[in-house]
Amino acid sequence: MDNHEEQQKRGIYLLPNLFTTACLFAGFYAIVAAIRGDFTTAAVAIFVAMIMDGLDGRIARLTNTQSAFGAEYDSLADMVAFGLAPALVMFEWALNGLGKFGWMVAFIYAACGALRLARFNTQVGIADKRYFQGLPSPAAAACIAGWVWVGHNNQLDPSLLSFVGVPLTFATAILMVSTVRYHSFKELDLRGKVPFMVMLGLVLVFALIATDPPIVLFTAFLLYAISGPVFTLIQLRKHRNERAQSK
Repeated sequence: MDNHEEQQKRGIYLLPNLFTTACLFAGFYAIVAAIRGDFTTAAVAIFVAMIMDGLDGRIARLTNTQSAFGAEYDSLADMVAFGLAPALVMFEWALNGLGKFGWMVAFIYAACGALRLARFNTQVGIADKRYFQGLPSPAAAACIAGWVWVGHNNQLDPSLLSFVGVPLTFATAILMVSTVRYHSFKELDLRGKVPFMVMLGLVLVFALIATDPPIVLFTAFLLYAISGPVFTLIQLRKHRNERAQSK
């Protein structure tokens, strides 16, 4: 193997890692914006990070540029964007006045985000791709960012911020490390053809989001977070009924 081939082997793919860097930057900027007190920008930055995170993996698969480096870099970027950033944004916005209890709740969220990502990395290639085990960290971050965005835009009462912020932060943290299953939607084929009505539905979804982005996005991701426990309870009841009928 000559030096040129060795350099190519040691290199990294630019395109997918560029999107991962954008995800990392958006997460870091969310923290900076929260420190400045610009919570709308902080919340939006977390949603931007979600878009970048969704694109980097799909682009890597579409262009056949997956790599071990890219997977590790993506995981580290996710920890900043969906672990640290939501925890610190929520702390600065609603938990700062609660003293030690406030920063402990924020730390629990960040720690659960790290545990969620570590568990996900150990299950790559062996887990059922149709489902996530535990609430995905981007969805948990969207619940946190969505509530911050809704509260800041609508100037909600400060007492309500902590009243909802504490249980929301704690609940999403626990759901991330739980064994509750969530649909991954990875079975969707973006390269295949779809009926015309699907495109019409997407247009309506974008129009709905445009009417009030904070409320629509927060509601959508909150419903997704709730869907896991509901789906699990339905499955448990189904298994119990099947066992009762087999006796």
